[in-house]
Amino acid sequence: MALYSETVMDHFRNPRNVGVIDNADGVGEVGNAKCGDIMTMYLKIDGDTISDVKFETFGCGSAIASSSMATELIKGKPVSEALQLTNKAVAEALDGLPAHKLHCSVLAEEAIKAALKDYYDKHGIEYDHSLFPDCAHCEGCE
Repeated sequence: MALYSETVMDHFRNPRNVGVIDNADGVGEVGNAKCGDIMTMYLKIDGDTISDVKFETFGCGSAIASSSMATELIKGKPVSEALQLTNKAVAEALDGLPAHKLHCSVLAEEAIKAALKDYYDKHGIEYDHSLFPDCAHCEGCE
């Protein structure tokens, strides 16, 4: 059995939505150098829809694949739906990740949530603070 699914390998070799959105409506960066993976998500939001999403990831193949898949899962979706995206959904869409790489899908979820929180903060939109993790103090990176 291969360590990585064909879907993971495809998103690693051919990542979707790589890059930066200038003047993004929301930007979220998670991870740190101790973890070895850093993800930045950029969102363009029109009305209540994510019209564009890009990412930059410094990390392993699983981190790149998770970032790529996460962008595919939220692009064109309402903000409320993107906020519900879980790391489990990212891993399932990739046809699974090895247990020791599941943290990559967690970072993808957290990067999207950090970008959405940034969007809410920039636009003075009220939100439930409990929906947004404080990745700067996650157990995996301390």
